[in-house]
Amino acid sequence: MGKLSRNEMRKRRHRRIRRKVVGTPERPRLCVYKSLRHIYAQLVDDSRGHTLVAASTLDPEIRGQVKSPDVEAAKLVGQLLARRAVERGIREVVFDRSGYPYHGKVRALAEAAREGGLVF
Repeated sequence: MGKLSRNEMRKRRHRRIRRKVVGTPERPRLCVYKSLRHIYAQLVDDSRGHTLVAASTLDPEIRGQVKSPDVEAAKLVGQLLARRAVERGIREVVFDRSGYPYHGKVRALAEAAREGGLVF
């Protein structure tokens, strides 16, 4: 078997983590995904398989402010997600970093969501 790519290793970590991290209606899973151009975050109720709240750099509220998917863009996504979650009465979440290291954009998004009122 050949050497695994970075993304394949991340996917394996993600699958391993997902066995342990489960979102419920009372405490949904805050899931993060990064592409080369955008950052996505959503709150998922795994018991029903529904997305409760979502935010990304594609949202019209953020899109005009963001030039590239950097740490500042991740902060804006985290703030927007937290604001939408609090409006829907969601305070506590479980953080799913999707196999990404807790560093850079993922960390910035998480800290902005915490500052916005989410607890995890």
